[in-house]
Amino acid sequence: MEPGAGVELYWLPLGAGGHSVRLNGRVYERVVAWLERREALALYHAALRVKLPEGSYVIEQAPVRDGGGAERGVVAEGAVGSRRAARFRIFRYELRCWRGGVIPDADEAVDSPRRLTSDPDVARRLLELVHDVPTATWGRDELGAGEMWNSNSLIAWLLARAGIATETIHPPSGGRAPGWRAGLVVAGRCAVDARSCRYPAIPA
Repeated sequence: MEPGAGVELYWLPLGAGGHSVRLNGRVYERVVAWLERREALALYHAALRVKLPEGSYVIEQAPVRDGGGAERGVVAEGAVGSRRAARFRIFRYELRCWRGGVIPDADEAVDSPRRLTSDPDVARRLLELVHDVPTATWGRDELGAGEMWNSNSLIAWLLARAGIATETIHPPSGGRAPGWRAGLVVAGRCAVDARSCRYPAIPA
């Protein structure tokens, strides 16, 4: 093992640093909780930090901020809500693998960071897989996973495909991470048939 190498998971409250996103998330969760006849829970968004001797990388899905994606390590973009609307920046998300990057509002993370592995080979494998993540439309179940695809889906997909045990990974107590199961379902398919992972990305 190489000192300091590994993969760390951060659980960020949905909408950390953004009041409108947080409010919309709470409204969404209350509606879903009412439909499912359960108590409303706190919603979380996952992000990763990969540490290696040659550098540290932040992996996260976030809204497209501007045209300077290369500076944030953007490797792909996907649609939000509808692929037809993706020609407008507000309806696109970006997938970052940002060397030396930062996790916005990391100081608001709960029960974080959680070290998932200290194996540098696993960490490097995860970095390589970033370029293969399915960039399905955010908020929809285009891949037939039984749950919408979002930022949690991509993190769960990466961890499962890298060989990191996900059975014991759960959001903080009293919370949930919508989309997490979708990532695990799709990752399981990819392990059987790599062609099932292919999904057309929107050029960054």
